[in-house]
Amino acid sequence: MKIHYFQHVPFEGLGYIETWINEKGFELSATRFYENDKLPDIQQIDWLIVMGGPMGVDDEDQYPWLKAEKEFIKKAIDANKTVLGICLGAQLIADTLGAAIYQSKFKEIGWFPVEVFEATHKFNFPQNKITVFHWHGDTFDLPEDATLAASSRACINQAFRFKQNVVGLQFHLEATIESIEAMIENCGDELMPNAFIQSADQIRNYAPNYFEENHEAMQLILEHLESLTSVAV
Repeated sequence: MKIHYFQHVPFEGLGYIETWINEKGFELSATRFYENDKLPDIQQIDWLIVMGGPMGVDDEDQYPWLKAEKEFIKKAIDANKTVLGICLGAQLIADTLGAAIYQSKFKEIGWFPVEVFEATHKFNFPQNKITVFHWHGDTFDLPEDATLAASSRACINQAFRFKQNVVGLQFHLEATIESIEAMIENCGDELMPNAFIQSADQIRNYAPNYFEENHEAMQLILEHLESLTSVAV
């Protein structure tokens, strides 16, 4: 299977997802927009994974590649590719599907629980609530014909599914200690404590309690998507 991912900034990579891909022995390629990489041939990929970043979906003046990226995401969905979006990636998918993207009432940064709905039980999640890592200030309306998969107190639309093989996650199940440290280093100025923003020390201290559960949940989603994938030949 051929998996391609979009990376927007050096400090938001695949994290645990790359571990899973390597363990499976799948082929992995990337477009790193911050290095002006080219888009792939859509016929040569089976999956598209769209990662996070501090920019907004409408920041095309500052990041002109966003326009081409959104067009490619739409093309991938229309071609029935498996598409997974994380944080900004979920927002880009929602935007591509015609949903509004806007500033959330509460910025959410740190380890906070999300309620998992019946729609995600096909991922075989063992529980209805899981504490996950968040770092987002924007949110999205639920795209038409999409199914809401998770919510939190600070943000209603935390995850969704579209056509079974398109998944958007506002939160970071893929996070590792290295990726969290990189976010703190590059975006730590956002850590102005309130009800839904934890301090850098809190984020670091809570992390070991949740990595295993988060990676197991990410694995369940990836394996569910794998089961749906028709591999290009």
